[in-house]
Amino acid sequence: MLVVADGNVSYGSSRSIMSNNYIYNKNPDSSVSISKMDVIIPFSPDVPCDNNGQRMWWAFLASSMVTFFGGLFIILLWRTLKYLYTVCCHCNIKPKTKEKVINPGIIQADGTIKTDKDEPPPPASEVGWMTSVKDWAGVMISAQTLTGRVLVVLVFALSIGALGIYFIDSSDPIESCQNFYKDFTLQIDMAFNVFFLLYFGLRFIAANDKLWFWLEVNSVVDFFTVPPVFVSVYLNRSWLGLRFLRALRLIQFSEILQFLNILKTSNSIKLVNLCSIFISTWLTAAGFIHLVENSGDPWENFQNSQSLSYWECVYLLMVTMSTVGYGDVYAKTTLGRLFMVFFILGGLAMFASYVPEIIELIGNRKKYGGSYSAVNGRKHIVVCGHITLESVSNFLKDFLHKDRDDVNVEIVFLHNISPNLELEALFKRHFTQVEFYQGSVLNPHDLARVKIESADACLILANKYCPDPDAEDASNIMRVISIKNYHPKIRIITQMLQYHNKAHLLNIPSWNWREGDDAICLAELKAGFIAQSCLAQGLSTMLANLFSMRSFIKIEEDTWQKYYLEGVANEMYTEYLSNAFVGLSFPVICELCYVKLKLLLIAIEYKSETNESRSRKRILINPGNHVKMQEGTLGFFIASDAKEVKRAFYYCKACHDDITDPKRIKKCGCKRLIYSADGATTPEKAGSQKEAGVRFKTDINLVEDEHPSTLSPKKKQRNGGMRNSPSCSPKMMRHDPLLVPGNEQIENMDVNVKRYDSTGMFHWCPSKEIEKVILTRSEASMTVLSGHVVVCIFGDVTSALVGLRNLVMPLRASNFHFHELKPIVFVGSLEYLRREWETLHNFPKVSILPGTPLSRADLRAVNINLCDMCVILSANQNNIDDASLQDKECILASLNIKSMQFDDSIGVLQANSQGFTPPGMDRSSPDNSPVHGLVRQASVTTGLHIPIITELVNDSNVQFLDQDDDDDPDTELYLTQPFACGTAFAVSVLDSLMSATYFNDNILTLIRTLVTGGATPELEALLAEENALRGGYSTPQTLANRDRCRVAQLALYDGPFADLGDGGCYGDLFCKALKTYNMLCFGIYRLRDAHIGAPSICTKRYVITNPPYEFELVPSDLIFCLMQFDHNAGQSRTSLSHSSHSSHSSSKKSSSVHSIPTANRQSRTKAREARDKQNATRMNRMGQEKKWFTDEADNAYPRNIQIKPMSTHMANQVNQYKSTSSLIPPIREVEDEC
Repeated sequence: MLVVADGNVSYGSSRSIMSNNYIYNKNPDSSVSISKMDVIIPFSPDVPCDNNGQRMWWAFLASSMVTFFGGLFIILLWRTLKYLYTVCCHCNIKPKTKEKVINPGIIQADGTIKTDKDEPPPPASEVGWMTSVKDWAGVMISAQTLTGRVLVVLVFALSIGALGIYFIDSSDPIESCQNFYKDFTLQIDMAFNVFFLLYFGLRFIAANDKLWFWLEVNSVVDFFTVPPVFVSVYLNRSWLGLRFLRALRLIQFSEILQFLNILKTSNSIKLVNLCSIFISTWLTAAGFIHLVENSGDPWENFQNSQSLSYWECVYLLMVTMSTVGYGDVYAKTTLGRLFMVFFILGGLAMFASYVPEIIELIGNRKKYGGSYSAVNGRKHIVVCGHITLESVSNFLKDFLHKDRDDVNVEIVFLHNISPNLELEALFKRHFTQVEFYQGSVLNPHDLARVKIESADACLILANKYCPDPDAEDASNIMRVISIKNYHPKIRIITQMLQYHNKAHLLNIPSWNWREGDDAICLAELKAGFIAQSCLAQGLSTMLANLFSMRSFIKIEEDTWQKYYLEGVANEMYTEYLSNAFVGLSFPVICELCYVKLKLLLIAIEYKSETNESRSRKRILINPGNHVKMQEGTLGFFIASDAKEVKRAFYYCKACHDDITDPKRIKKCGCKRLIYSADGATTPEKAGSQKEAGVRFKTDINLVEDEHPSTLSPKKKQRNGGMRNSPSCSPKMMRHDPLLVPGNEQIENMDVNVKRYDSTGMFHWCPSKEIEKVILTRSEASMTVLSGHVVVCIFGDVTSALVGLRNLVMPLRASNFHFHELKPIVFVGSLEYLRREWETLHNFPKVSILPGTPLSRADLRAVNINLCDMCVILSANQNNIDDASLQDKECILASLNIKSMQFDDSIGVLQANSQGFTPPGMDRSSPDNSPVHGLVRQASVTTGLHIPIITELVNDSNVQFLDQDDDDDPDTELYLTQPFACGTAFAVSVLDSLMSATYFNDNILTLIRTLVTGGATPELEALLAEENALRGGYSTPQTLANRDRCRVAQLALYDGPFADLGDGGCYGDLFCKALKTYNMLCFGIYRLRDAHIGAPSICTKRYVITNPPYEFELVPSDLIFCLMQFDHNAGQSRTSLSHSSHSSHSSSKKSSSVHSIPTANRQSRTKAREARDKQNATRMNRMGQEKKWFTDEADNAYPRNIQIKPMSTHMANQVNQYKSTSSLIPPIREVEDEC
């Protein structure tokens, strides 16, 4: 009800404020006169308001002003008094001090002088109770403690609550009469302000400078919001007043979020600061306009007020700051307009600066800045490093290939640069399995975002085209350190560019290759692939295709691409062997898998039972029949699909013996063992498995009877003593690689000679100075090189090292006998080779011709037409910005060699070197020996027939190597003719090893065993210490390491397999080679035009991987095979003192030697011996200042090899050379005479 001061007229009860002006205008013709000077105060009958109708706003404001200025006066008065007291005390202290200086002692009653030294020292000052209370208060409000953080957050939350109550009360009159005991909002606001008062007291006690504390913004907010609440309780009145100042507490919003560890980045903190300042200023100014416009000007007796809601004032302030000013809402009071004048200046400046910065921060917010949410039951991996369209597309193409089993793995890419449009489109195409987040693995916060602690593995991609490989490796090593530091147990697979940088990974304490950590060194594997091509041309292509996932492309036309692509569809898989294979030898199981299961088994993971090996697992490639299969043996298979390999695990003798279709071999219900990853076995059903092994033993006998050997027992016995043809009873011919040799081998061991490195895996010689192996062009021309490897290298002083040691090591593996080692001649810049020589000086049969691979004179000097392989490398490829010009040197060198013409000089060489017939080429070896099937070099008259392998950086440049091919420039590398022929190799084919290693860490071990010649983690640790191979004395353990297979190529036009070369089946060849010689065939190197049938002048060949059993052979085919190590292969050369000097003694590719009659060969030998005796004195006087391959013959062969009796022909040769061995000069002088 409204009470009028000068009348008793009552109007309806109302909660809305009405000014006198408003009522007067609404009742202009009323009979009741209302004075303009009268004030109406709304009240209800239950509110004990005064009936005089006077406003009490001044009481609320006065309480705040008195509190503020009164406290300020007390603080200033206290400081003044304290200052005066300090000054007075300071004046009184000075005379006393002076008196002490003048009167250092006091005469006591007994006549003695009491000095200051005699006085006891003053007691240590104790902490007063005021200081303790101050410290306690500081701890309570400090955000460094849990209590302080809780208190600060609580104060902020209550301030926002009080602001919310203000928003609610803003719809009520500015001043109204309310009963505290019945108004719920007033009670809540009172409770909040009591808490604010207590918190204010704590802050006041903890403040060091009370004056500055009194003038703080938060203190001013408390002065004008807390006292009016107590006044309202006393007066039973409510005044909206300055409660809008609580909005200033929003300025602390960023601090609160930092206390809660919600804001951690500078951009987020800055964004929240800008927004909180802008919003708090906006709301506070709107509250002031709402107060003055609804109250009016005091000097106008509040008659010029207008009714505006708080949110209308908020709208007014926004259009004012933005300088729009629609005019629909505006200030009418003088106070409101005066405030707007100043607010426009500050508000416009704030709007013009804050808003664009806020928009910029929001716009610059990372699009890929979220966090990964793990999915239950689904693993995820993190891929980082060099993230580009090319690297990601190659990785995803292989990782998500359809030939793999269902890949239930999500791929999370982490990179500090946002993806471009093409890469973003690639991610969207694989959105179900791929996610991208922007960040760095060097930042622990980003590692937490991608949940690295729960990731299955972390893969680090390297930039293969980086101009500074060492810097790239250093970056990846830092990534490994950061990830391992965050989570030491995470499995990491990283790419490395340089081999010597792998040693730095060993310095990381949590790096453990036994737990799955792997480093894929691209330089090591690239050089290893190329080195294996020197032993068997085309092998690099076959291995690259095996470890890459390729889809099967069917071609109906009878072209070479049809057979090549059928082989490309094969990949390498691993699977545990069925319990039915336990106790059987490897060749038996291999034959059964190939014939019955249509699978090619090439290696197994063998667990040795000897104490010396500490039960470690080893990967044995074609180990031979001396290794028996164990339970839980892991097999390495070549197949076209992962589902096909399951046959080896499901095979059961009882259920699958009569099945002819391998697709019908499925899981049966028989008793079997389930093999876990660590080799342990758990019975699937109760029962004994001894019966299965016995039952299967008879089955193997049947398999052997179905495929009898084509050789008679007598021929088998003869083959036992031939090189590269192990006996059918290997226990007598070779020692177990996992067992210690017998006593007679130990007795024959020469412990005073170092022939191999300390691991026994590589041939070794004492270090040589580079000057001793340098050849001039004339010296190289006089040195008749044949069957050697020419390495053309482009590089200079500033070029990055390519790691030539990784190229030489596979060619110096100890599973070759010394006379089988191919001489290696480097042609290139001497300055560059000096930098590489530190890693090469311990390898035998290495020489250097300073020059350039583009010089035909240098190439002719090293007899490039007689080499077994020419390798073209470049160390300058990554220093060029234009990708198409990166391979210009290699392409020019390749085209230069192919355009060269040569005379038919191989016949002259062979005619003058009958005394130095390459091993295996003499007629002392029976015709059925497999060495007669080894590839022999034909006469080379044009550079097109020289075997070449060229390294490329850019895949598209392969089109320039062969001018006569029809390859499209957009064709993938593996589909091009140079790659299919094995004449080109690009490092990009190694990208697939990342995903292959992730799915099976044994794959990388297998490929390194195949291509590096036997590099082991122990050897890497040794190289990390010394950066060079260390020579070691022969021990039974190191010599046992020689007994491992090697890759070779067999020709079908000659030798024991010639009968299968003309129309025979590949499966028959496979079984015959495996049964007779323990040789494992796995591919064909066929002439490109062999399918035509008619003779062709084209000598290009292509690779066919794992042909089917019924594949038809042609006489020109070359067969890729894994040959066993033969201890007796070197016995025919051990007694020849000059064998170690013969640069072409390791050549096994002469074809015309066998066409020379025996009588002519003997006469040539006698004539050569007479000529050698005449020239011996002259040769010795010339001196031996240079020996290109100076390793002594005695150091070339181990003494523990069992030597079988020589034939009569061989004995005669030995006796002839014994008498003249001391007069045999080095090979260079002998061949100069030729």
